[in-house]
This record gives sequence, C-alpha cells and structure tokens, in this order.
Amino acid sequence: MLGATARQNKPKLLDEVRDVIRRKHFSIRTEQTYVDWIRRFILFHNKRHPREMAETEVTQFLTHLARDGHVAASTQNQALSALLFLYKEVLKQEIGWLEGVERASEAAVTFARGSYSR
Repeated sequence: MLGATARQNKPKLLDEVRDVIRRKHFSIRTEQTYVDWIRRFILFHNKRHPREMAETEVTQFLTHLARDGHVAASTQNQALSALLFLYKEVLKQEIGWLEGVERASEAAVTFARGSYSR
C-alpha cells in the first residue's frame, strides 16, 4: 500500500524536469525547449518512460531528426543537450557513448536556405 501512495505523490517526469531546471536557474525559454524535446523523445518511442531506454533509443531519435526531420545540426545538438540533461540531472543515470548517430548537415540546410531566398 505504501508503494501506491508513493507513486501518487511523485511528480510526473516533465514536472521533475521543470523543477530541476528552475532550481538551476535556467531561462524560461530553455525550460520550454528542453521539455518540448523530452516530450518529443517520449512520443517518438511510443510513450515509453526514459528510465526504460538508454543510448540505443537516444541514437535512434537523433538519427530520426537528421534523416527524416531534416533538422539543422544546431537543432539536433539542442535535442541532444535536452536528453543529456534529462538523463544526467533528472534521472541521475549515466548515458554511454552515442555511436552511430547520423549527424545533421549544416551544408544541406544552408543550401536550402539559399535556394529559398532567391
């Protein structure tokens, strides 16, 4: 019975993320951005809790952003920073080396921007 009560009193993951960000005095915009990336990560993996996931799932998500989302390298880096914050600061889990992440290309994004400005 005590376990059920403890679960009810425990804040939801995204509320925990917000709490840690606020304790560290990050900007409100950083909070909004990190929470959004973490939410996208969870939804991408069919609402699995990040505690059940690790390097493989993070790699899949970041590769998806580059390959299917066609995001800029800086955007992919922002998502990576949010996920590293989640694992290190909120979940207190070390995340291993992320091998095999397909990196977004700045050149492709720059070319695309140039073609739209004409």
